[in-house]
Parts: sequence; C-alpha cells; structure tokens
Amino acid sequence: QVQLVESGGGSVQPGGSLRLSCAASGIIFRLRVMGWYRQAPGKQRELVAEIINGYTTNYAESVKGRFTISLDSANSAMYLQMNSLKPEDTAVYYCNARRPNFNDVWGQGTQVTVSS
Repeated sequence: QVQLVESGGGSVQPGGSLRLSCAASGIIFRLRVMGWYRQAPGKQRELVAEIINGYTTNYAESVKGRFTISLDSANSAMYLQMNSLKPEDTAVYYCNARRPNFNDVWGQGTQVTVSS
C-alpha cells in the first residue's frame, strides 16, 4: 500500500526551528519526485521544496537558505528542516510523491504555527 504520513508539526516562536518527517511506505524514492507543500488559510497549496532523483533539490524563493529537504532511503523517510521560521510560514504542510503516469500520493498534513 502506498502511503505517506507526516509528523513533527507544532507551534514555535519566530526565529525558531522545526523538523518535519514524512514516513513513506510502498514508494521507491528514486522513481519519484518527493516534495513538501504547504497551504495557509485562504491560500492555494504551494510547493516548498522538492528533491528529484534522490539528490537534486529545488526550493521556493521564500524558504531558500532557511529550509532543507532530505531523504533517508534506508528508513523510507523524508525530512524538512525548517530554521529561522517566520509567521508567514504558518500553514499545513504536506508531503507528496509524484511520478509521470501515476497518481500523486499525499500525506494527511501536519500543522505548523509560527507565532509569538
């Protein structure tokens, strides 16, 4: 069964850090583009970061230099290290696995709130 499950969200003050985890089952990372997306209230879901072929990374301009995406293929996990968090980073964060000619796989989402 193909499944993604996020964890690690929470509340943090501006300038703080969080590490999101995405546990994957039934997914071969090298065959997928693995990514983190987020959706803030009243806004469209947007790409935060993605990793292609297991090592090429892309980041949204708004998170460059602050967020780092990584994979742990041995443990079938993907991570998003988020540093220097800002209130505008507040959103539900989703992990995603996509592959041409296959349906996208989404996790259930984890809430990140950045507030003083």
